[in-house]
Amino acid sequence: MERKIDRWIGAAAAAMQSMYQSVVVKKELSLKAKLSIYIPTLIYGHELWVMTERTRSRIQAAEMTFLHRVAGRILRDRVRSSVTQQEFEVEPLLLHVERNQLRWLGQLFRMPPEHVPGEVFWACPTGRRPRRRPRTCWRDYVSQLAWQHLGIPLEELEEVSGEREV
Repeated sequence: MERKIDRWIGAAAAAMQSMYQSVVVKKELSLKAKLSIYIPTLIYGHELWVMTERTRSRIQAAEMTFLHRVAGRILRDRVRSSVTQQEFEVEPLLLHVERNQLRWLGQLFRMPPEHVPGEVFWACPTGRRPRRRPRTCWRDYVSQLAWQHLGIPLEELEEVSGEREV
């Protein structure tokens, strides 16, 4: 998954580079229009990502690189990323990703049990994993995310997911 995420970050950087003169530096386009082009390229398929610290820092760096370029800043300007985010009044991209991951989890719980995504989510693979630290599976990651943000354990999450507002 790490390689796939790195590939999407590279694709977003390439898209930003190719559109630099025509989109990024244009004063006529709003920030919302620029973000609507760049963000979907960067976070394609993000609902199923397991966010490690390395992935988090890479996504934050890509987001801030884009915002700094839109603002017309370079590293020598020594402006903090938090200042740039406040200036544009943009919510952090990681918050958006985590919110959509929890939304997808709710959709999984509301799905009929015979649908393939639900079957994959509840499946317990057999066999041995290689030695070393085991990779975190998506179910464990998203249940930890739900516990951190909502304070709801995985057992109760299925009951709560019927209420879309929660």
